[in-house]
Amino acid sequence: MTVTRVKICGITRAVDARAAADAGADAIGMVFYAGSARCVAVDDAVAIAAAVGPFVTTVALFVNPDPGLVAEVVAAVRPRLLQFHGDEDSAFCERFGQPYIKAIRVAPDTDIAAAVAAHPAAGGFLFDAWSADAYGGTGKTFDWKRLAALRGFPLILAGGLNPDNVGAAVRLLSPYGVDVSGGVESAPGIKDAAMIARFVAAARAL
Repeated sequence: MTVTRVKICGITRAVDARAAADAGADAIGMVFYAGSARCVAVDDAVAIAAAVGPFVTTVALFVNPDPGLVAEVVAAVRPRLLQFHGDEDSAFCERFGQPYIKAIRVAPDTDIAAAVAAHPAAGGFLFDAWSADAYGGTGKTFDWKRLAALRGFPLILAGGLNPDNVGAAVRLLSPYGVDVSGGVESAPGIKDAAMIARFVAAARAL
């Protein structure tokens, strides 16, 4: 049986990072994008990353960043994985010499196969709902069936997931992983430990 990996994204506090680790999350995400309500300062991210211990993957999320910011985060926070959630091309994502995943925002006209092919060095792909107003964290879902052909692929599902619907998503797609942010929050950037625990349990209930 395949175990679905779980990433809790948009972590802004060390206490929430520890709650994610205690619930059995495989990864936590920290956002370095000023346009997000969940953006964290580099100094705070250092403490957050240290709070989860060595067996939880720390992910640094960027949206069309200045290369200097990425270099600063890599040097100070030492994330295990980079996540590019904007319009970055493969050359930009690869220039830092770090493992990365690429987010693809799924719009009605998105050519998913072409978007995947454009990033041959990506370790995986995170599929999120498209919005004209935001690069993520919208709380919106999309038609998961559009990803059905990617079974067995390093597919990470995001976009509007919560403890009540993640089980259905896992049953439909058997994804490598699922990613949640707002679906386990009491307020933007403030995670709810009980909701995190429910989400992890629901994602692995099969």
